Amino acid sequence: MKKIWMLLMFLFLFVSASKAELVKELVEYKDGDTALEGYVVYDNATEGKRPGVIVIHDWMGFGEYGNMRADMLAELGYVAFAADIYGKGVRPKDAAEAGAQAGKFKGDRTLLRQRVIAALNELKKHPMVDAAKTGAIGYCFGGTTVLELARSGADVTGVVSFHGGLGKGEVAGTDSINAKVLVLHGADDPHVPPEEIAAFMKEMNDAKADWQMVHYSGAVHSFTKEAAGNDKASGNAYDATADKRSWKAMKGFFKEIFGMEKK
Repeated sequence: MKKIWMLLMFLFLFVSASKAELVKELVEYKDGDTALEGYVVYDNATEGKRPGVIVIHDWMGFGEYGNMRADMLAELGYVAFAADIYGKGVRPKDAAEAGAQAGKFKGDRTLLRQRVIAALNELKKHPMVDAAKTGAIGYCFGGTTVLELARSGADVTGVVSFHGGLGKGEVAGTDSINAKVLVLHGADDPHVPPEEIAAFMKEMNDAKADWQMVHYSGAVHSFTKEAAGNDKASGNAYDATADKRSWKAMKGFFKEIFGMEKK
């Protein structure tokens, strides 16, 4: 009888697991009159509300890479929202267009903060999200963006910057950093000079922020992106070890601040 019961339990667990799947939705939201496009994904096997995390794209804009990272977060048990900073349909075709778009927002940090806060507010409205437990991750331009979200004093639990710029533009008012901050940085990144790192550390300490910064030896800019290639001399290159370690660091950070992690 015991063997039969164990067999039935195994079959039940197997069937339940087989029904689990990622629910994926394209959504349109707005920042004022500007239409934006996002991608929401979560695992339907997880019951009830759970922490939500926004994913901010690199300088190439909303698209496949950010959506892939959102899927990975959903597999960990979070509601993930790959957000759009540039605007619906604004998708740079090359580095020149990407630089122009990224430069527009880096040159107007008030607008940048406004766009990322719009994404955070949209995430918090999702019925599966615990609005008291939210986070943000970003890559390159997106890493810069999530740091601006923290600097804005927004009600977000924590942010993670992957190979992002650390400097900030001039924004009126006194910054209040309430979010916990994790910066994952390529130790040989030529795009972030030592003086920028020193200024960032001073800024965080002056704000009495709860912050961490991890340097990955030998890694340059874009170390999480396979599409960056392997020519470190160019200043942008994939580093499999740094990619793996940084994702693991992010998971540990979220487990700490949210108190949960799906195995």
